[in-house]
Parts: sequence; C-alpha cells; structure tokens
Amino acid sequence: MQGIKNISRSRAQESSAAIEKLYITMRHLFNRGFYKPMGVSGDTLREALLSLRPEIYGSIAEEKAELNGLLYVIERLPIGIEECRFVNLTSDEGYSKSHFKAIVPPKRKRNCYRIDDEQMNVEITRGRSDIYDILTHLTFIYIESYKIKDRVIIDDNTEIARDWVKLEQVIQANAKLNLVEREQAISHVSNILGRTFAEITDIYDAFGTAAQPDRFLHVIYWLGRLAIEEAQGGPKRTITFSPILRERLGHHIHGEIWADNIKMVLKQNGLLERPIHIISANMHSVMNSVYAPFVLKTKFKDKTDFSGFEELSKANNGALRDKVEEEALKNGMIAMPDTSGTNIDVQIFDAAKIDFAKTAFHNIKIADKPPVIIVMDYAFGEQAYETIDELLKPFKEGKLRSFLNVESVSIMGKAGILEGGKGDIMIPSAHINEGTGDNYPFDNELTPEMFAGQGIPVYSGPMVTVLGTSLQNKDLLRFFNESTWGVIGLEMEGSHYQKAVQSASKIRKSINPDVKVRYAYYASDNPLETGSTLASGGLGTTGVKPTYMITIKILEQIFNNKPNDKTN
Repeated sequence: MQGIKNISRSRAQESSAAIEKLYITMRHLFNRGFYKPMGVSGDTLREALLSLRPEIYGSIAEEKAELNGLLYVIERLPIGIEECRFVNLTSDEGYSKSHFKAIVPPKRKRNCYRIDDEQMNVEITRGRSDIYDILTHLTFIYIESYKIKDRVIIDDNTEIARDWVKLEQVIQANAKLNLVEREQAISHVSNILGRTFAEITDIYDAFGTAAQPDRFLHVIYWLGRLAIEEAQGGPKRTITFSPILRERLGHHIHGEIWADNIKMVLKQNGLLERPIHIISANMHSVMNSVYAPFVLKTKFKDKTDFSGFEELSKANNGALRDKVEEEALKNGMIAMPDTSGTNIDVQIFDAAKIDFAKTAFHNIKIADKPPVIIVMDYAFGEQAYETIDELLKPFKEGKLRSFLNVESVSIMGKAGILEGGKGDIMIPSAHINEGTGDNYPFDNELTPEMFAGQGIPVYSGPMVTVLGTSLQNKDLLRFFNESTWGVIGLEMEGSHYQKAVQSASKIRKSINPDVKVRYAYYASDNPLETGSTLASGGLGTTGVKPTYMITIKILEQIFNNKPNDKTN
C-alpha cells in the first residue's frame, strides 16, 4: 500500500489562508454589528494577522514595538483615535450638519468625528475595502498596545514599571517639552517599546503635528493606558457598525449619486452625445499635461516639460499650481469637487473648448466630434466597481434613457512592484483577484514599447488585485511572482474596474462592446525588498516622470483618435 504523503503547508499557503480568514472574519463581525478587538470575538482577527505577518507591519509578531508600521497606520486614522475606547463605523448619517468638526486623516480621505472623550465615529462611504482597511489597522495598533502593556505591568499585575510612571507624568503635565525633557521622555519610552533611543529619535518628529509636536508620546501613552486598564479588569475597547451602515453597504448609494452628478453636468453642457473617455488618475496629471507647458513656457523655457511637472509637484508651489488651474478653467475644464460622499473629485475636459495652440498638444487635429474626457480621482478598492458601474449606466431623466458614448476607460495609478524598484512602470495584461483566483484578461491599448528609451524600466504581465496593501507578505507575493501566475505587481482596484467595464460592455450592453481599455501603473514600493515597502516613505519626485509619461501616452491616443494604433 502506498504510504500517505506527509504534506506540510508552505508559508505562501499559510499566508493565503490567513488572508481568507481575515476576509471572512471581518464580514462576519460586520454582520454581527460589534466586537471587542482584544476579547474573544477579536481572537481570529488577531491570530490571522499575526500568522500573516504583513511586511508593512514589520515586527508585529515580535516583542519589540513596530515603529514604521505604527506611523503608517496613525497617518491613516483620525487624530485622537488612540484615546478612544469606542470606535463606531457609520454611513453618512448627517454628522457633517452637526457641531462636530470633521477630522480627516492625513493619508486617507474619510470624515471622522470625535463624539466625546471615549468615542470616535468614522464615516464609511467608500465600500467594504474601507472597512477592511480600518479594521486591519485597528487590529495592528491594539496588538501593539498589548506589547506596551506587557512591558509596563510587572510582578503579576501588582507593580507598574518606573518608565511608565515617568511617561505618565509628562503626559499629565501637558506642557511643551524642551530638548532635555523630550530626550528624557524618549529614554523612558525606548525601554517601554524595546527600541533604541536612536530609533525613536529618528521617527519622533514624523508623528508630530504643528499643534502637537510631541504626539508620539501621546500615542504611545494612550495605547498603553487603555490596554493596561483592560488587563486590570476595566471595560474593553469596542468596535461597532451602525445599523444604517449595515443596511446601506453594497447598495451603491454614494456611487449612484456621484455618477448622476457627473451625467447631469454633461447634459447641462451639451456633452452627453459626444465621444467620452474616462480616466482614473490624480487631479493634476491630466490638467498639467495639457496646460502647464504653455503656462510655464517662459519660466522653464530652457528645461524639459518634466522639470515643470516636478516643480508643480513641490508643496511650496501652490501659486504655480493655481495659475495652471486658472488657465484650465478658462480653456475647457470643468471642476467637480465631490459632494456625494465618495471622496472622488472629478474634472471634465471639453476638447471643443480647448485652444490646442495653448497646450502641449498644439499639433493635434481633433475629429468632427471632439472628445470629452472625464478624469476621476482614485477610487479605493471595491469602490472602483461601485463608481465605474454606476457611471457606465445610461443617464435617466424621467422615462428617457440616454446611453453614453464611452470610447475608452483608462486607469493610471500607483502599485507595488515585484520585479523592479520605485518609479518603474508596469503594463498589465490581466488582473487576478487575490484569494479567489478570479481573473480578468484584456487587450491593453498601452504597450511596453511605447515607454521604451525613456530611462525608466518597464514590466509587462498579470497583476494581482489585493484585499488591502497592508495585508501582503513576502512569501505570498514571491509565490505570485515566481509561480506560473507570473505576477509583476499588486494593486487594489484593477479587477474591480475591469469587472465593471466587462459587464457594461459585454453583458448589459450599456456601452460600446469594443470599448478600449488602458491600464498602466508606476511603482510606489517593492514589498519584496526590505526598506522599500509603503511604510518606508513616499516616492518624492521619483513618481513624477512615470506619472506624466503614462498620462501623456493616454492623452495622445485619445486626441489622435487612432483606435488600432499601438505604436503611437
């Protein structure tokens, strides 16, 4: 009889199972309506995250605190959430009309409201991906808080470490610290966190704000304090989901309002019948690519256009950006700041009103029906399906339905790369859904050859659409890259966009079945390289050239109107 093979799971398989467990558990807890992250109901989430050990969370499974991961998370959560015992996830339920002041995290567009000393409300208007993102980040900081608790409580819960007492005195004094006092506090915190004085000093200022330069100490103190109170029998931290959120989620409420607003503006400007091209990008690259070279031609007459784009990207050049926007608004652009709750701003460009002699595309010959370009800001995860799905539906007014003449959908964004480095370009040939294996091949109008000879490496192949960038680890990503999947990068929206485009064009027939799609990404990080994850910092000006190279290629195809030309 043949012996039973001893099968052991690889780290990639364990990681895949952990992600699936996280996904299922979060949906279960959402349907339940509440849970206690550090109680029995939060066990599965904590265990799965510790099993996964995502790269962005660094030393989450070790005794020492994770500093870069904590900074990454804190920048994506509202200021003060570390002080709150109760976090309530809500839909848009009218808090914007109350006396509560909206708190918007520096690196995530979401409105949050501090209800009282113990409660923070977080508005969810961007779909399930927003919930996964928040719950993962909260689970991480609660795990870190218990690390602090374990180093502070000594002698079987009967004594508190001296370093903690000293930190508490600093926080309760609530006074601005001089250099000596700050370094004394850092010395105590280094013992609490199991990190060196130098490591904390290096990251200290990144946590600070203008109003609270010593915020790092406050974050550590409040995380530790709530964990200590829990361990000593006090009330546990609780995350709740409002009944309205549970009722509305998945119904495309915000996406429908957003899409209807766009279609109404198109109608008011007589643009509904024109050829429409949709671009998902940031709110500057299309506008700057068209108008900036003309506006800045005197200032940068001896330099390349990319030099001007780099200047525009610098934080202190607001006046220069305003000048370009002013020219754009007078010359064919309509700005639509979001009012729907999706947090996705929109720009509409009417080629019939653009004086191309005053743009970078002065040699372009526009077709009889000038194109209309709709530029939408980045969606977030599953929100990409909600917004594009609604936008591609016919415009309804009473009993009348008007089908949009959508000729192309282009996606330009940031993504993690698995073969190159920051700033490199990726041209996908398919999107694969992580976990399910659902896949979406497509004919990409953009090709690697279009970007050759520009000094930037270009990679082509399938890309994986992940549940969240904060859930990735090297073992799983290396499997995707080195196995027959041959994945070159990871992002969060691609398959959701393509699913919406395919259903609208191939099944529901609401748009042209031969609609053209363009996907291109530039690398924001390489999670397979130590020191190159998202937690290691931003791109700086490294992303400027690839961003504008991709944008310009998309615009050249739209303006030249050469549907079968892939050598442009």
